[in-house]
Amino acid sequence: MAGLDGPAALRVSFPGRMAAEGSSLVVEVDAEGRPVIDGVPERLALEELGSPRYRLTTPAGTHAVLIARSTATAGRVTGIERIEVVIDGWRFEVDLEPESRARLRERATSARGDTARGGPLEVRAIIPGRVVSVDVASGDAIDAGGRLLVVEAMKMQNELRSPRAGTISRVAVGAGQTVDRGDLLVVVE
Repeated sequence: MAGLDGPAALRVSFPGRMAAEGSSLVVEVDAEGRPVIDGVPERLALEELGSPRYRLTTPAGTHAVLIARSTATAGRVTGIERIEVVIDGWRFEVDLEPESRARLRERATSARGDTARGGPLEVRAIIPGRVVSVDVASGDAIDAGGRLLVVEAMKMQNELRSPRAGTISRVAVGAGQTVDRGDLLVVVE
């Protein structure tokens, strides 16, 4: 399988859950070709039966596996390969990206460090959609977890909450406005 045959580590995650705790794994291949998942050697074997068919052998048993590149392109991030994996009839979409790139992306986009420090914190759209409502205005005080705005995406309303307490210094969007991934929404100081 592309990406798993070299010495470089890969970050494997489930789409839409990349920021969630425990939603990704670091997969490496040791010198003997065995998988190492989050630093723990695993007793797994993936035997190619003729692409896209594979046989996965684990301590718990043997499983039929199909692996194919995903044809979905909407919302994909450059440098991340999405594959579809079917294991014993259960279908998963999995994102693969080099671990070094994943760490760099996390440092560049993570607000975790910003929440502990002072200074402005830019809240950006993580999905494209339409702003349904804006619950704050410039100058408003906000508590950590306070609702900032609501964005509708794929017919679901998503509340965006403040990652820290502070004062709203800028509201960059209004109700009814369409936003793309990465667009500035609100600045909290």
